[in-house]
Formats: sequence, C-alpha cells, structure tokens
Amino acid sequence: MDHGVILTSPSVAPQCAPHIGDDDFDWTALLAESRTMSGGEATLVRVAFDLWEAEGIVGIWELPKQLDSTNFTRVVEALQIFRGQCEIDSGAHLSRAA
Repeated sequence: MDHGVILTSPSVAPQCAPHIGDDDFDWTALLAESRTMSGGEATLVRVAFDLWEAEGIVGIWELPKQLDSTNFTRVVEALQIFRGQCEIDSGAHLSRAA
C-alpha cells in the first residue's frame, strides 16, 4: 500500500525494514526509530503513520519544507494510491524494505 512506497525510500528503508512485517508495521518502533533520523526522514515515517492511522501528526507545511524532491514525489505518489488514483504492488515495496 502507500505506506510501503514511503517506508521503502532509500533514505529510510534500512532503518524501517526491521519494523515492517508481512501484513503490518510496528509503528511504536518506527516512530521511536524516526527520532534518530534527519528532519526529512522523520517526516517520511510520520507521513506513512498518518496515512495508516489518521492521527494528524504531520503538518502539511512539513512536506515542501522537510522533504527533498524525490521524497516529496514519493509522498504525492502515496497520496494518489491512497485516493485510488493509481495502483501499486504493495508486496514489492514491502519486500524491498525488508
């Protein structure tokens, strides 16, 4: 799903992979891990969490300010997937992250 697109970004995949299961994410561990990441990397994890849990922890202002162009594009792609505007093989993203 869209979270896999975000969490498999090369900038966060190594840190996220241990916390990604076949069908779920260990959000407690992922959010704890994000505290050791750069501002942009942590934003990616929080965006993925926000899409999954709908907690409202990411300010829209953070997307253009915290993310580089590649990861900004990933988030836009994830939002399009979330809206059903494009499809993706979620297994491929999750397997790349593991």
